[in-house]
Amino acid sequence: MLRQKELLWFYQEGCSKIYPDAYEKYIAPIPENERGDLISAFHKRLTSPDANVRSEAAKAWSVWEGSTSKLIQDPGMVESFGGDEFADAFARIECHYFVNKGFFRSENQLLEDIENIRHIPGIIVQGRYDVVCPPESAWELHKAWPEAKFVMVADAGHSLSEHGITHALIEATDSFVNEGTI
Repeated sequence: MLRQKELLWFYQEGCSKIYPDAYEKYIAPIPENERGDLISAFHKRLTSPDANVRSEAAKAWSVWEGSTSKLIQDPGMVESFGGDEFADAFARIECHYFVNKGFFRSENQLLEDIENIRHIPGIIVQGRYDVVCPPESAWELHKAWPEAKFVMVADAGHSLSEHGITHALIEATDSFVNEGTI
């Protein structure tokens, strides 16, 4: 839901306890005196006029997510997240979005405005072992929007490329087609 607690969990403090080795590589481009606000420190580097500074920050940011997105780390995925063009685009778009708080008017806007979408058929798909977007947040959304179907994928993390997530998303889209809701 893009609240401060979710951003802090993944980019600042929580997930680092599960992936300390990957976290060490993630924070490497940031001087110790700037590590109190990693998103801002990365944003500064990702928007730097120096291409080398941008590239180092982009790779660290992108590889961090690639290292943590699947239940079982996939070395090929991690490597692809470190590719120059992918890392640059991925990190800069994501960080820009986070620095701007997802362009929400408040961090709880989705929950506060749930009445505006309550009538829309929805399916929330969440990986049980997602350390990028903790399941607690998806569960909170479901509690506020009980009309939405909630699917907890037992053997998945965050990544769309995980079999269980892919399967649940295909089932979700098929159900919308079959029910005539799209």
